[in-house]
Amino acid sequence: MFYLLHGEDEFTNREQLKQLREKGDFGYNQDTYNGTEVDLKTIIMTTNTFPFLSEQRLVVLNGLPKKKRGESSTSAAEPSEATTKGGKARKGKKGSKSTALTRAAFDKALAEHIAQMAETTVLIVLAEETLEASNPLVKAAEKYGKALQSTLPKGAALENWITKRAKSLNVSITKDATGLLANFIGNNLRLLANELDKLATYVGAGGTISADHIRQLSAQVQEARIFDLTDALSQRNRKQALNILHDLLSDGEPPLKLISTITSQVRSLLLVKELSQKGMRTTQIASTLGMAPFIVDKAYRQVGKFSVSQLEGIYRQLMATDAALKRSRLAPEMALDLLVVSFGA
Repeated sequence: MFYLLHGEDEFTNREQLKQLREKGDFGYNQDTYNGTEVDLKTIIMTTNTFPFLSEQRLVVLNGLPKKKRGESSTSAAEPSEATTKGGKARKGKKGSKSTALTRAAFDKALAEHIAQMAETTVLIVLAEETLEASNPLVKAAEKYGKALQSTLPKGAALENWITKRAKSLNVSITKDATGLLANFIGNNLRLLANELDKLATYVGAGGTISADHIRQLSAQVQEARIFDLTDALSQRNRKQALNILHDLLSDGEPPLKLISTITSQVRSLLLVKELSQKGMRTTQIASTLGMAPFIVDKAYRQVGKFSVSQLEGIYRQLMATDAALKRSRLAPEMALDLLVVSFGA
């Protein structure tokens, strides 16, 4: 049996992999390989090995080899190695590895082997990319198993995903709460799932998640709301910024925590601006800084509205406001109002 899990929705692919693991009788006969490191010969040998003390053997290929520079989807195998009809790898030049295969040749050779591997083997290929219908692995999955493509939901589909996820946790969620999560967290499904798990635990089985619960418990949403505050400030829209600020305060957000979060965001803006000036894209920046991708996306859209000197000045201004609050020299709301009015001036 062969399963191909592919598409941009990494979270759903991983969940499907977990479900397939739980369905089979694999015992200790489970092997997982990194597709960018393992050679084709190892995969062939493992998938042809019969299980010990269980009905099936599970082989998971986590990812596929990276395409070589300039390689097209129809590139052929390089002369150093190819695969015979019997599924055995033919040795190439001394020291060569199966990674000498182009990506297209690897896909083709693996697809040809699937028809001949041991019937007791379940092979799962997890590709965090969308493969074309003409890809040999897609065709092999249609003939010898299943191809499951996962795409990231957007708009109404994302809100439906949130509602269904809440229902699977034996809770319900209000429309306002669904919109709040969808708007501030977006289609980062892993982060959404974690937030819903936490909220479901809080309201208990049969409970209902409200927008107030999210504002109280979801740090990600609160941070995103504060990004809306800095976004309004970056547009010099002080009226909108003051409205957002007072909404946050009325929701019970402590002034010192607000200052701390805004300071952290300005620091993030500085880092994002620095890395973006070096030519990095948002995904690279998120990986380098260890930040959530949706937060980097928001910061990336804002940094063009500030110069480095402005951000440094704002940072010093925030530190001074923080010190004034801690020394009780200013009333919290007044200190924050003054900060908003003079932000970036």
